[in-house]
Amino acid sequence: MYGTVGVPLPYREATVTIYFYGAEEVPYGCFSNFSPHGFDLDGHWWPTSEHYFQAQKFTGARHADLIRRAAGPLRAAELGRDRSMPLRRDWERVKDDVMRRAVAAKFAAHADIRAVLLDTGDAEIVEDTGADHYWGRGRTGTGRNMLGRILMRTRTQLRAGQHAFTGHESRPRPGV
Repeated sequence: MYGTVGVPLPYREATVTIYFYGAEEVPYGCFSNFSPHGFDLDGHWWPTSEHYFQAQKFTGARHADLIRRAAGPLRAAELGRDRSMPLRRDWERVKDDVMRRAVAAKFAAHADIRAVLLDTGDAEIVEDTGADHYWGRGRTGTGRNMLGRILMRTRTQLRAGQHAFTGHESRPRPGV
């Protein structure tokens, strides 16, 4: 490629973007909050990061426990969106940190998916959902992609050897 006066421009490697959405996608479905990669956090076993995230929306232990024990991540999401229970007052302020903790704990607990994340190199990671402009790229592709950003930050921290939680793998737990 050349500049306007015929002088070669510096070589710039093309940016690679990895799009993910469904938990069943190979190999990047593990980036989904619905992926079946449980972890211990805050003294409880969480079957998915979706379970953890949705449960943190509320202050009462009873509703959080109901979400933690939900049959699957879709049910956990439904319960987390139930507005018969009021959201905690600081939710908008803390939701990114809640997601960061869930993602970090999930990847700290599972060597197999940690390797998938680290193997993405410096690729941009994008949650490819048109339904969510905040956590994903949104319908127009201009969303904030906060989940992708958190995954990339987690990747950077893992590379730097920062194990925010256990620094070792949790034992898998069948059932809740």
